[in-house]
Amino acid sequence: MSRPSGAFLGSRSTLRPTHAVAALLQLADGRYLMQLRDSNPDIFYPDHWGCFGGAVDPGEGPVVAMVRELREELAVSVAPADDARFTEFTFDFGFAGDGVRWRTYYALKLPQTDLQGLILGEGADFGAFEPEKLLAMPRVVPYDAFALWMHHARGRLAG
Repeated sequence: MSRPSGAFLGSRSTLRPTHAVAALLQLADGRYLMQLRDSNPDIFYPDHWGCFGGAVDPGEGPVVAMVRELREELAVSVAPADDARFTEFTFDFGFAGDGVRWRTYYALKLPQTDLQGLILGEGADFGAFEPEKLLAMPRVVPYDAFALWMHHARGRLAG
């Protein structure tokens, strides 16, 4: 069994939650494209696999932030019309003297079935995973794993 890295549980760095966006990136063959987060103790869930995305800058809308983040992190250009909002989670940081922050997920399909042409701009690595294997991995950002599970199992969820 894999043990969490020291950067994850051993860090005492102050974290500053922000509104954020994340991409549920699916390749044409159905695998999800994920980023291995740096082992930097100053970020949430260092050394974990997570969705590409990040903080929404002041004055920026979530769609614009998603387009910017994918360009910065993966050198992928998507038009705002290509973004499809999937779900949004809210996190209440009132216990820490802060407010509610949201993380909006967009479901995007990439046309390729391989990783050719993708350029990692942030993070330690990236990889494509079948959903069942990805969701069984020990170091996946928990809220990203839940969003991925919801996307993968969306046909099972009743409205």
